Amino acid sequence: MGGDGMRVVGIGCRADTPLEALAHAVGNADVLATIPERAALLRPLADRLGLPLRIVSVAGVDTPTRSPRIQALHATGSVAEAAALAAAGPAGRLTGPRIISACGRITIAIAEVP
Repeated sequence: MGGDGMRVVGIGCRADTPLEALAHAVGNADVLATIPERAALLRPLADRLGLPLRIVSVAGVDTPTRSPRIQALHATGSVAEAAALAAAGPAGRLTGPRIISACGRITIAIAEVP
């Protein structure tokens, strides 16, 4: 997109994910979003990057990705996609499917708001 909108990066990750790996995965974001269970892990990253961190409920958010394990744990198919959509609000649209980091510990999804 033309860069005029806000980019919300939804993040799903394992509890022991290193901060440096997260910082590398986030890229060019305006807002970070995640679930309450990852707030303590991601707060230092948001502070370091000077970005707001939105803590959102993802239960019941419909996502393009449908992981049975994540569905059982969080009542949504993808934490990253659902967090991005929930934080972006009704005008937010995913720019594509979630992206899994090379280390396999982090998933991100980007939603843009016009």
